[in-house]
Amino acid sequence: MKKKGSISYAKYGYIFSIPFVVAYLIFAFYPTLYTIIIGFTNLRGVGKTTFQFLPLAKLFDNYRAVLTAPTFKIALGNTVKMWVLNFIPQLILALLLAAWFTNRRIKVPGEGAFKVLFYMPNIITAATVAILFNALLGYPMGPLNDLLLRFNFISKPIDFLIYKKVAQGFVIFIQTWMWYGYTMIIMISAILGISPDIFEAADIDGANGFQVFFKITLPSIRTILLFTLVQSLIGGLNMFDIPQLFVQNSGPDNATLTTNVYIYKLAFSGGYLYNRASAASMFMFVIIAVCSALLFFIMRDKDEAAMKKAAKLQRKEMKKAEKARLAAAGSAVKGGK
Repeated sequence: MKKKGSISYAKYGYIFSIPFVVAYLIFAFYPTLYTIIIGFTNLRGVGKTTFQFLPLAKLFDNYRAVLTAPTFKIALGNTVKMWVLNFIPQLILALLLAAWFTNRRIKVPGEGAFKVLFYMPNIITAATVAILFNALLGYPMGPLNDLLLRFNFISKPIDFLIYKKVAQGFVIFIQTWMWYGYTMIIMISAILGISPDIFEAADIDGANGFQVFFKITLPSIRTILLFTLVQSLIGGLNMFDIPQLFVQNSGPDNATLTTNVYIYKLAFSGGYLYNRASAASMFMFVIIAVCSALLFFIMRDKDEAAMKKAAKLQRKEMKKAEKARLAAAGSAVKGGK
């Protein structure tokens, strides 16, 4: 019971949250809802806008058109490929560096400077990095071509970005280079959150570095690994800045075309197909949601899940026993009458 004269501060929490709620409704919820709606319309670009819902028989025409489009399939394949190939080395490198920096047995000279250097690429905007690498690989005269010619590694300038695998490889490298430092910082924070007593016990038992890392460190940061994986999944499948600005027109044979670039081109190039761009966006939303749910399921704590299941079954049994007891008591009362 609330004491008379006491002050309730709960209302201030609601007041302070109003700006966020308003901003979220205007800049996130409304655009998402509007995007879902226009996927079922024939809304086109500026100058020929006709916001009209499609007939019931054709309600999913935009989704069918996107799903059967060869370009969308290419974009989706490129997106998944480039995300997987940049996330795996990124995570491995981040874990190795985090284990190195948090190792109790060695002291890394200049540890703070190293952390800053490794994290620095993440501070630079993706658009700036894309333009920088495009300039470095410039043809016929760019820094890389000039360097290779000067040391006689090549006899004439090479247009690197006309090769499909080279263009994809550089996008993968840029994504890895930009994000491994951020992932490293997350991993370091996770490892520092593990109780030192566990590591001391491992030292007393004679565990070596590999055993400590694989038997203690990795299992203890499972939750943070899941967070990193889901965050990378969302960011990777929404890859836009680097592929769009690094190679003109998505490179040779749409080598660097991603789903976000494909959606951008549908909406703001050519026919200004807002309806089909919306349908493609919804496909990506569903893919990300399903993949995230699968990751949560696969990486769940199985012991904790088993305990919850056992507790649930126990509660059910207790309810059944309670119902049986009440039924027996009711029968006894009736029999006594």
